[in-house]
Amino acid sequence: MRKSLVAAGILLGLSGGVSATDTGKLEQMILAQEAQLQALKTELEQIKQKQNQQKIEKEVVTTNSKVLATNKAESLDKFVFKSYGSAIYTNDEIFENVQDTTPSRRGRFDLERIVTEFGYRFNNEWDFEVEVEFEHGGTGATLEYDGFEEAGEFESEIEAGGEVVIEKAQFRYRPSDSFGIKFGNIHVPVGLGTILHKPNQHLTVMRHRSEATLIPTTWNEFGVGVFGQLGDFNYQAQIINGLNSEYFRSYGWVSTGHQTRFEHVNADDFAGVIRLDYGNFKQEGLAVGAAFYYGFSAGNRHNDGRITGDGTVQIAALSGAYVEGPWILRGQYLYGTLSDADEITLANKTTPGLRPGGLSQVGSKAVAYFVEAGIDLKEFVDVPVTVFANIDYSNPIKEVESGIATKRFEQTWSSLGVNYFPIPQIVLKAEAGRKQIAVHEIPDTYFFNLGVGYQFSL
Repeated sequence: MRKSLVAAGILLGLSGGVSATDTGKLEQMILAQEAQLQALKTELEQIKQKQNQQKIEKEVVTTNSKVLATNKAESLDKFVFKSYGSAIYTNDEIFENVQDTTPSRRGRFDLERIVTEFGYRFNNEWDFEVEVEFEHGGTGATLEYDGFEEAGEFESEIEAGGEVVIEKAQFRYRPSDSFGIKFGNIHVPVGLGTILHKPNQHLTVMRHRSEATLIPTTWNEFGVGVFGQLGDFNYQAQIINGLNSEYFRSYGWVSTGHQTRFEHVNADDFAGVIRLDYGNFKQEGLAVGAAFYYGFSAGNRHNDGRITGDGTVQIAALSGAYVEGPWILRGQYLYGTLSDADEITLANKTTPGLRPGGLSQVGSKAVAYFVEAGIDLKEFVDVPVTVFANIDYSNPIKEVESGIATKRFEQTWSSLGVNYFPIPQIVLKAEAGRKQIAVHEIPDTYFFNLGVGYQFSL
């Protein structure tokens, strides 16, 4: 019994020694694990901080990208780009000269024009526009006046070219709808051809011939103007450079005095223009308008000592339009007077380099009008087609100051045609008609025209 107790005591003693040793090791292990856990905790906190920093940086980058994208979009929204153009095929009976009474038929293709318009809006009140026209796909010519030649002479420069024409380059300030100012090379709002000059804004294949024989088409001059809208009324008033009477001609009255043919625009004589419209000619509904032009032309001659008068040009224009549902009706009447017409005729005949020949007689009074009427068939059937009838009349030599006015340039064009819109931005046109000259010996001639036009904006 005693031996057993001794053995048990020995075992207990041994057991107590082992437990103390293990406890120390466990404590060391626990401390080591705590250190490792603390290290892991520190590392996790560092990773979390790094992730948070990366998240913040990513959010900053995203925010900056959004801001840049917004700024870029807002900047692009300030830019405007528009374009329109037309290509035509004409088949006419033409006369070789003013004495010819036997016409010959000729067909021609013409890349009539490609026009691009760029604009930039600086803010809600200021903007800038420039309109560039590429004409006829070829090189043109400009005229230069050489004052060192005997009596002064005009020289033509083919290399200077008329292939690219600036039709508009204007700054515009418009603080409100009721009032604005524009200046630079601006459109002159006399004829409807300047207001409605895109292919889908007139029914005929070409712009109206009647207007082109009296005043410049898409008329633009250097100057300053005010404009605005008061209720249903739109008004414009301008001071612009005047025309040059050296190039007034029998067939074009004062339209050929537009100074785009010269390298420099003379500005010794100025003109004033006013226009008042009820409604908007570019929108559906009723629109009527009146315009008046008054200006001098003698002072802008390169050799202005050849005439003593002012060469005063006065033009009155009345226009109207009704576009509603299937119905399209537009019309215009132009009436003009020119003072000192005989003096201008004589001076142009004797100026070296001009060589007007039998086309020098300039009318003291001129008149022109057109009426076009169409029916949009898509109002009745599912076909985007408009059929139309048109009449143009022009007499650039209605009266002369002395002598007898020639009837050779009194002309009437009457036609029927069709416009087809495969999509709203493209129009295909066909037109056939008759041309009459108010001279009994000259027979009526017949023409056929095809055209394609486009317009779009970005």
